[in-house]
Amino acid sequence: MAARDGRLPVVLVGGLHAEARKAAVDRLLHTVPGSVALHHDLATAGAGTVRRTVRDSGGVLGTGEAPLVNDCACCALREDLVPELERLSDSGLCRLAVVELWDSVEPKAMAEVVAAHSGEALRLTQVITVVDPALLVPYLSCGDDLAEVGLAAAASDRRTVADTWARQLEYPPVLAVAPAGDGPDGAAEGTDPADLALLAQLHPTARQVPVGSAELADVAFAGFDVEAAAARQHPACALLPQEADEHGVTTAVWHRTRPFHPERLYAALEDLTCAAARSRGRFWLADRPDTLLAWDAAGGALCVEDTGPWLASLPDAAWEMVPPVRRAAAALDWDPDHGDRAQHLVFTSPGLDRDGLLELLESCLLTDAEYAAGQEAWKRLPPAFDALLDPVS
Repeated sequence: MAARDGRLPVVLVGGLHAEARKAAVDRLLHTVPGSVALHHDLATAGAGTVRRTVRDSGGVLGTGEAPLVNDCACCALREDLVPELERLSDSGLCRLAVVELWDSVEPKAMAEVVAAHSGEALRLTQVITVVDPALLVPYLSCGDDLAEVGLAAAASDRRTVADTWARQLEYPPVLAVAPAGDGPDGAAEGTDPADLALLAQLHPTARQVPVGSAELADVAFAGFDVEAAAARQHPACALLPQEADEHGVTTAVWHRTRPFHPERLYAALEDLTCAAARSRGRFWLADRPDTLLAWDAAGGALCVEDTGPWLASLPDAAWEMVPPVRRAAAALDWDPDHGDRAQHLVFTSPGLDRDGLLELLESCLLTDAEYAAGQEAWKRLPPAFDALLDPVS
């Protein structure tokens, strides 16, 4: 199972569910001979350091401390992680390095750090988020700031529990699912079917592996493409969930090729944000016809972000510089009149009022008369989103 090219295989194991995450790491250590786990405890950042622990299946091999960098625990982690991995590689004794990420650390950032330093010594072979299904809804609905629950990675960390958990969950290709009972091979026996339905709808393309199964060790060596993973998360080409309805959990997909009226959408933001446990996608406003906007909501909090231009607004020569995956995604949504400009929003939640949600979304679009007035008239509509998209510095 070791890397054939002589580089040390590295697997990242993350997630806010600390007990389940540790169980998955322990399983890997006991299943893969010669495996070593590396963990940075960011909870000690208040004292000015990040504590590092290295262990194998027999116990702790060593500890150390990394000084805080720019008052940011995650920065200290990034500075210390790669040298420690390279040290393990140079020892020649480690067959698999298991990086157990601290609670609120997002796997995307760490995967990109390891991938950027993957040379002769290291090879990122997998990213896994560990899930306790019973905690899925409580964490996804928690709008508390990480700082309020003692999980902030820096003084400036303004993330919430819900949005952090959503990104941890949706980034990796593998989800390790903790058991609810004592099922064979660590299977999720006794787990509420609604929790499993929600998990499947939030990340339908993920490979789900029981924490206690031998399969976990196999997927740890499967390989990981950091560029493809980033593309799957980018609002312009994200692989969004499809329509689903199972065990009281619903995913509603809303796709339109008419722009939003900025004032009506802004007035509906609170209701739309709270309508589902999780919603995401891309959208366009009539007064900003060239701007692709990202929608990202969890735990009752919404992030709206300018992610650059729609491809239809670019000159033909600029298309050469656009990644193929972005061009392919645009082609799927291409409209003869508006190009790739479109509303593509997905809402997933237990107990979703699908009909009420879709009616509210439809009411935020331009009316027939407003639409017929054309783009020049649209640009003169009240700019309700300026405070969100163009904050005064």
